[in-house]
Amino acid sequence: MYVSKFEASMATNFVIYLGLGALLCLATASGEIVNTNVERTLDLTSQLVKTTTKISAEDSAGKPIVEYVFFTSEPSLAYIAVKDSGDKSVPFKRNEPVKGEQSFTFTFPKAAAKQTFVVETVASKGIRPHPEEIRQNDKQFVRYAGNLHLYSKYKTTSQKTNVKLSSSNILSHTQVKPFSVSSNKITLGPYENAEAFSQEPLVIHYENSAPFVTVNTLERTLEISHWGNIAVQESIQMTHTGAKLKGSFSRYDFQKEGRSGLAALKSYKTYLPASASGVYYRDTNGNISTSNMNAVRDFIELELRPRFPLFGGWKTQYTLGYNVPSYEYMFNDGNKYQLKMHLIDHIYDNMAIDDATIKIILPEGSSDIKLSTPYSISRLPNELVHTYLDTIGRPVVSFSKSNLVESHISDFTLYYSFSKTSMLQEPLLVSGFIYIIFLFTIIFLRLDFSITSHAHKE
Repeated sequence: MYVSKFEASMATNFVIYLGLGALLCLATASGEIVNTNVERTLDLTSQLVKTTTKISAEDSAGKPIVEYVFFTSEPSLAYIAVKDSGDKSVPFKRNEPVKGEQSFTFTFPKAAAKQTFVVETVASKGIRPHPEEIRQNDKQFVRYAGNLHLYSKYKTTSQKTNVKLSSSNILSHTQVKPFSVSSNKITLGPYENAEAFSQEPLVIHYENSAPFVTVNTLERTLEISHWGNIAVQESIQMTHTGAKLKGSFSRYDFQKEGRSGLAALKSYKTYLPASASGVYYRDTNGNISTSNMNAVRDFIELELRPRFPLFGGWKTQYTLGYNVPSYEYMFNDGNKYQLKMHLIDHIYDNMAIDDATIKIILPEGSSDIKLSTPYSISRLPNELVHTYLDTIGRPVVSFSKSNLVESHISDFTLYYSFSKTSMLQEPLLVSGFIYIIFLFTIIFLRLDFSITSHAHKE
């Protein structure tokens, strides 16, 4: 059969176009995730950087989105939480850092071509004092440095950022149009069509007179007693990490002028359980009486005032303790017990804790110990501690956690076994001890240790 050159050329072109069309269809079918809209809110009113990011994402090919990789540029990220459009928690896992970049993989319970979710993050050291030293009567200015755009591996069609500051006294800020400033709020955007991994600096220099106080170390001890009491003790060392005090401190100026030491920590409120009793507050010098306790409906508000105001660079150390009834936190089924308490408690508003160590002292004879925590912790080796009337010692469960904020206030659960007959050990020891004392007393009184002379018969 004869085929002309024209027909052969058309057939060849058809095959080429068919191949290109197939490749194009294959590329379109694979698709990619695109952030159609991003709304960020930066709360910079305290020493913490609190970010709320609402993301609407969809797959360009209409395929259901099961996983989403979220990057964060916060070097001191302390907390992250994800919720879907129905305000339900979205599970996620932390990925291995790549070139120092942190990322998380979100897994949506219900796959869909369009996903809308909210990511909440808290960073502890994202705001720095600038200048680093100020005099007693100076205002404290700070500097925030972040990213103008959402740092994402996906393209972003539209995004907008709202920044909330602690003061309307703004010395400078990034000015990329469009933007607007109203009192203590800055609106940046909307910005269109940002490429993946877009980076543009966002720098804000403003007044922030909130005390920048960091708990360097927290040692929290819970001593469990099956006689109806749980003793809680917290040893706290904190430092004012704001602008350091330049020059000497004048107590006269501090008490006379209302604007003296605006960023200094004068007092703060700690929240205790509503059933707390026997509260004590002391430092290395002894008991501190300058504290007020106010019982509220669901908790006790304890206002603490250190012996001296904390200025930038100053430190303080104290111990806070109290008792709570065990029936509110302990449950049992026969010899199986369950303890459920806060891993940490509220120390002060917008708190930041560098390192926390929690120790749980269980009754002597406890076994089959299992610990469940709301987030990852570093488990420390179990120990034994000896107190009054102990023989083999009480088991101590210890663990630690770094970079904690108020959002980490959650309950841990501790499971263990304890025989109720072991509770008789202490009463029997006391009874035996008293019995031995009485026995020795009786023997001692019946013995005659007097020296007497006897008459001799002639």
